[in-house]
Amino acid sequence: MSIRTNILMRVYLAFGLILLFAAAVVIQLFRVQFVQGKKWKAMATTLSTRYQTVEAARGNIFAVDMSLLATSVPEYELHMDMLAPGIVDDKAFNENVDSLAIKFSQLYGDKSEKEYSRMLRNARKEGSRYQLIRRKVTHRELTLIRKFPIFRMGKYKGGLIVIEQNRRVLPFRSLAARTIGYKNDNVKNAVGLEGAYSSYINGESGKRLMQRMAGGTWMPVNNGEDEIEPKEGADIISTIDVNFQDVAQDVLKAQLEATEADHGCVVLMEVATGEIRAIANFTRNKEGKYEEKLNYAISNAADPGSTFKLATYMTLFDQHKIDTNSIINAEGGRYKIPKGPTISDVEDYNFIITAKKAFEESSNVAAAKFVYNAYNNNPKEFTDKLYSYHLNEPLDLQIPGEGIPVVKNPKSRSWNRYYTLPEMAYGYEMKITPLQMLALYNAVANNGKMIAPLLVKEIRRLGNTVEQFQARVINEKVCSDATLGKMKSLLEGVITEGNGKTLFKNSLYSVAGKTGTAQIANGAAGYGVKKTYQASFCGYFPANNPKYSMIVVINHPTKGSYLAAKVAGPVFKKIADRVYAGDQNMNQAVPMHYVGNTNLPQIKKGNVKALKQIYTKLGVKPLYATNNAAGNGVDTSNGIAFEDATYKSGVVPQVKGMGLSDALYALGNAGYKVVARGSGMVANQSVNAGSMIPKGSKIIIELQ
Repeated sequence: MSIRTNILMRVYLAFGLILLFAAAVVIQLFRVQFVQGKKWKAMATTLSTRYQTVEAARGNIFAVDMSLLATSVPEYELHMDMLAPGIVDDKAFNENVDSLAIKFSQLYGDKSEKEYSRMLRNARKEGSRYQLIRRKVTHRELTLIRKFPIFRMGKYKGGLIVIEQNRRVLPFRSLAARTIGYKNDNVKNAVGLEGAYSSYINGESGKRLMQRMAGGTWMPVNNGEDEIEPKEGADIISTIDVNFQDVAQDVLKAQLEATEADHGCVVLMEVATGEIRAIANFTRNKEGKYEEKLNYAISNAADPGSTFKLATYMTLFDQHKIDTNSIINAEGGRYKIPKGPTISDVEDYNFIITAKKAFEESSNVAAAKFVYNAYNNNPKEFTDKLYSYHLNEPLDLQIPGEGIPVVKNPKSRSWNRYYTLPEMAYGYEMKITPLQMLALYNAVANNGKMIAPLLVKEIRRLGNTVEQFQARVINEKVCSDATLGKMKSLLEGVITEGNGKTLFKNSLYSVAGKTGTAQIANGAAGYGVKKTYQASFCGYFPANNPKYSMIVVINHPTKGSYLAAKVAGPVFKKIADRVYAGDQNMNQAVPMHYVGNTNLPQIKKGNVKALKQIYTKLGVKPLYATNNAAGNGVDTSNGIAFEDATYKSGVVPQVKGMGLSDALYALGNAGYKVVARGSGMVANQSVNAGSMIPKGSKIIIELQ
């Protein structure tokens, strides 16, 4: 092959390869432009601009009196466009940057003027279009910053970029914090009212167009303004009373600290409406301090102990198994269940007692024997009645986290035919939350109507009602009126005759309730060597006209007594006292002060002129000044009645209890000479009142 042919072949081969490569490039360009065009255009758009979700301001949560329990406060993040139109010229920037630095240093004091100036100048050199100036700026601070040098040119010329955010705050801090709850995107399970009503509270998010800057920073295109404005969330009106909530938390926490208990809870509920006025929960942390971690009142299902005897005796009465005067042998407070464990009472002096006395003294033996004797051959009759109270069902509360109750029946896998039935009689072999137990006591106070507790009354948006909530009736009548009357009598008897009588002695209002001391199982160890107790007190007040029901539960007190009457009872009493004093609408016996001549101020028959002067100073208006007031034209409307004191000459007047001035006035007007001894009020006079002795006689008065 000649050299010429060889060269030509190489040229043709190279040219062919070039044509082939060019064709491949053209094909790929066509493919990218037309086949994959939409994909790459979308990707380019996302790399340069994108829409950012703007979270809406969450709705407020109010107490029943419209006090704010939770609200969203605007908080701002400030950035600066260092190349904004007003400071494009270096001269405009340099003339004002130091003044701006001085203002920031004066406002926050976290950096010197030089440090702020250096930061701003360095950002200028780098040509930053989105320089972070400060986070967590309040609205008040933002108002001042807008008037700073450079920024006062306007939001476009001055380069100030404001990104609004919302921060959730609780104005009362820890008050009902666990019930209010919180929103946390990392927590799947909803917490409190914030979680349960998030669909209302959250509102509708907006959108903001963001542009990708050099270095991967995203900057709002329209100086922080939103393309789609977020819509604020709806407001929640809760049933919580901030004053009662504050009292409940303070009293519970103080008792937990005094007894060094593991945890505890209190629920205060309005009887007729089922509205929860206060719900407090505290847990002891590793440092020995108490804080709200769990809502034990709604979640902690455990053996209720003797507070469950309300359901036991109500069942016995309603099915006519016993009456209040039925007799049982409590066997000195110790009873061995046939083929089962031994039941013990706290007191060891109960022998032959009535059902009423057994309830008042909280005898476990009596309750167990009554139930065993009545239902041993047909335990289903007993458990079916308990199920009619819906104790085996959740209350379907308005917030999540309710504990699932467990009330056994003969078909339950863990049912023991020897001891489950008698142990259920005094509150074991079951799991019930404090709020579920309170609902039953509230039903007794509410004349038999059992209602589900309420935590939210209303949802409002822009001041308009979106939804209202009323108490859901669980059971119209838990028992007959006759049984209801007996149970009320027994609950009141616990306070007047039983183990609660010292607790409410000399109380201004009547109380009905029941103590409960239960041994709690320690996980897999069960009721082992280390005994853990739970003290509770559940009841309502005033007993004659119930307004509120309440339950107190304190778990594992380690200091002092573990008995409910000494641990949970005082908490109930202190809270009830404060509630009674604070609720002016409660049926309180308020002494009436009438104007007129019905109830006079206590006076002695002394110097009437002095009495008039006192009445004048006190602003008391006389109904009539003398017996012939009408003739003298004295105003007789709406005043205090009094008459001139008249003294008969020669008749000794009564001066005991008077001061010296009035006594001298009275005896002197009657014509006697007076010798006074001592000081204070007249305790004795030498001549008895009503005696007739000559004028000018000497009368000795002794003052003490």
